[in-house]
Amino acid sequence: MSHGDTVPLHPSSQSDIDEIENLIHASVQSGPTTVMPARPPSPPRASIPVSSSPFIASNIPPPQYQKTPTPPPPPSGTPPATTNTRPNIAASGFGPSNTLTEPVWDTVKRDLSRIVSNLKLVVFPNPYREDPGKALRDWDLWGPFFFIVFLGLTLSWSASVKKSEVFAVAFAVLAAGAVILTLNVLLLGGHIIFFQSLSLLGYCLFPLDVGALICLFKNNIILKIVVVIVTLAWSSWAAYPFMSAAVGPRRKALALYPVFLMYISVGFLIIAID
Repeated sequence: MSHGDTVPLHPSSQSDIDEIENLIHASVQSGPTTVMPARPPSPPRASIPVSSSPFIASNIPPPQYQKTPTPPPPPSGTPPATTNTRPNIAASGFGPSNTLTEPVWDTVKRDLSRIVSNLKLVVFPNPYREDPGKALRDWDLWGPFFFIVFLGLTLSWSASVKKSEVFAVAFAVLAAGAVILTLNVLLLGGHIIFFQSLSLLGYCLFPLDVGALICLFKNNIILKIVVVIVTLAWSSWAAYPFMSAAVGPRRKALALYPVFLMYISVGFLIIAID
């Protein structure tokens, strides 16, 4: 194909070209177009002087540090106060208040004082007898264990034969009886802690311990009966307000009858053993 040859355009292309030419002629005849003004320039920003050399001083002032005033020296004759950098061990529960690190004698004295305090609250008259929660708030099991063992030893010393069997029977009756009586109160809907009830029943054995000790040195049947009646009434009086307050008014008899029955059985053991 030579340069002189022409290729005819498609009718649609020719019409597009004609339309473009008409638009160009119309724009030229209408005059220059209106150009929108440009956006005004932004205000100049503050520049921070940056030095390329580390030896040229900067215009930024150095920060001001407040000096801490030094305390005046202590007067003569007064030793300087030393700063204790060790933490307060007692406040965190690992110091002298912790029973694992304190001396054994301190632990024994604290337990003995607690036993004496609980014994006074349970056995002897005091204003807290009508409120079991206040009387045995700091309950323990060392006191009841001691009174049960002491009563068993006293009964075994009173026996002429089979001392070990007497001790075993007395210890089993008292220990198992306390557990059964506590379960009885709980099954009756009593509001009392299990070990708190065990502690209470064990402390109420103190009068019977005193009676058994008296009968150990006085082998008189009349004296034994009188002593047992007095100590039995004392133990029952000590246990009554606590056990009756733990259950409802209609269930007091069901809670107190087994307690009196156990104390009566212990009184018969004191009288019978010769």
